[in-house]
Amino acid sequence: MSETFHETPETVVEATKTGNGAAWAVARSLGGQVTSVDQSHRRVPINLRQSGRTPVEMLISTRVRKSPYWHLSVEAGCWRCTVYNRMYHPRGYVRPEDGGAMVEYDALVNHVTMWNVAVERQIQVKGPDAEAFVNYVITRDAGKIRPMHGKYVILCNEDGGILNDPVLLRVAEDEFWFSLSDSDLELWLRGVNLGKGFDVTIGEIDVAPVQIQGPKSEALMVDLFGEKVRDIPYYGLMAGQVAGRDVIVSQTGFTGEKGYEIYLMDATLYAEDLWYTVLEAGKAHDLMVIAPAHHRRIAAGILSWGQDIDAETLPFQTNLAYQVPRNKEADYIGKAKLEEVRAQIEAGTPPFKKKMVGLKLAGKPITDYAPDFWLISASVDGDPVGYVTSPWYSPELETNIALAYVDWEQTVIGTELFVWLPEEYADAAGQPALATVCEVPFRPSVNPNAREIARAHGRDFAY
Repeated sequence: MSETFHETPETVVEATKTGNGAAWAVARSLGGQVTSVDQSHRRVPINLRQSGRTPVEMLISTRVRKSPYWHLSVEAGCWRCTVYNRMYHPRGYVRPEDGGAMVEYDALVNHVTMWNVAVERQIQVKGPDAEAFVNYVITRDAGKIRPMHGKYVILCNEDGGILNDPVLLRVAEDEFWFSLSDSDLELWLRGVNLGKGFDVTIGEIDVAPVQIQGPKSEALMVDLFGEKVRDIPYYGLMAGQVAGRDVIVSQTGFTGEKGYEIYLMDATLYAEDLWYTVLEAGKAHDLMVIAPAHHRRIAAGILSWGQDIDAETLPFQTNLAYQVPRNKEADYIGKAKLEEVRAQIEAGTPPFKKKMVGLKLAGKPITDYAPDFWLISASVDGDPVGYVTSPWYSPELETNIALAYVDWEQTVIGTELFVWLPEEYADAAGQPALATVCEVPFRPSVNPNAREIARAHGRDFAY
């Protein structure tokens, strides 16, 4: 390798533009920006700096909100967090020296867990035109969502980019709650209505959910709410009380396991009542408070906004094509562009460079969050053709798995690729890990999503 590659990160960046296969490997070690992954379809390319973990302490201050359950999470052993929807979000309870996230994973797939997910801020849309407004901002048909039911939905901008992928709860004929992923959707909804003038009110409400996930979740929920919980269908809702406090229960979650969410009303007043009641009831079921189990949601093919998708990602680039129905007659934001893109794909001329795939990959077990988008090449010494967005180790499959973006022609199931893992996970220093493109989800889910259900009936959404 030429010594000039080691002079400065800037010279490395220039070297990557020449197509030299070794240059980008050095760029990732020095923190130089990798420019040879073709992202010309994006206005703002994904940052592929490959600079590793950031050795600084997160500042806790008043400009980022603490949820009603924040102090309770700390009491339960939370030792690290991230920021999600401008709110501190627990991302670890078991420390690495005690087994870390894989201990939490074991509790999820074998027992039952509680998660603080108050960062899923609830934006209420209420009024005579609530259904019409919601139908205009989501791609699916809001009219097909009955009161006390919900759906996983996406909202797109006029270019077809995914602005948010919330769970949408219809709690009444004239009232919907958007249970948000990580973006400022309230501002978008308010802005849309300033121009359209629907007869609705829009705003965040004092409702904060916790998730109850795992194979023993139903038994725990029966102890809390009685036998009627067993009758809640997937994405069904039920009104109830915990410790005398009003809640809405949904059979939903971020795992693919059997699970529920409990939405506490007036959460800033009654967080302790809910939390301690669930903890006490959970003792009989080996309940553990854990962080969101990204290792399990990856296996289920569940996407994380801001990590796997963003406002420049089209649904057809991911496993979300089913969210763009061909038979929705009503207009909605992004409809014209999405129909145009679908026609281009069917004609064999997709307007984007990258498409999401699932990967099974070699290397040492990936047992923690990836701090970077790891690079992918088509050969051991080739230039990068894509990047990993969400990797983790699957104990059931006994291999690392990942969601990733690669060039369209490399999305065929069985295609072999190479992932440049950091040294802590690499089998051999300086050598990439062999990866194989595979089906998503990686294993069957207890609560299958629409794509899994369609495939089980002999149908699929190829784009």
